[in-house]
Amino acid sequence: MATKEAKARRRAIVQGMSDCVRAAQEAARPIGREDLRALFDHLDDVVGREGCDNTLRRTRAFLQGRSLDQAVIVPWLGEYGGYCDCEVLANVGERWREGHLVAFLPRL
Repeated sequence: MATKEAKARRRAIVQGMSDCVRAAQEAARPIGREDLRALFDHLDDVVGREGCDNTLRRTRAFLQGRSLDQAVIVPWLGEYGGYCDCEVLANVGERWREGHLVAFLPRL
């Protein structure tokens, strides 16, 4: 059985690794926090009112309206499961709550 010190050391190692991964992913995020929050708010309103048509039509319109680079942002959204407007809201929104990456750390 591991000692309390060994468990704490392992927990610190995992946390450090997670922090590094999170920092790298946040540095690679091609859309600013404010724009990302605004995208989620926009989709929450529109998809909640009109439903999803299984496209990124509303996401693309939002990005275009803000002169944001769709060619870079759309594939990035797909990396987090955002293949249509409702998935951007649900999947990307779950991982990037409030514009910050939410880490999923293993339990020790």
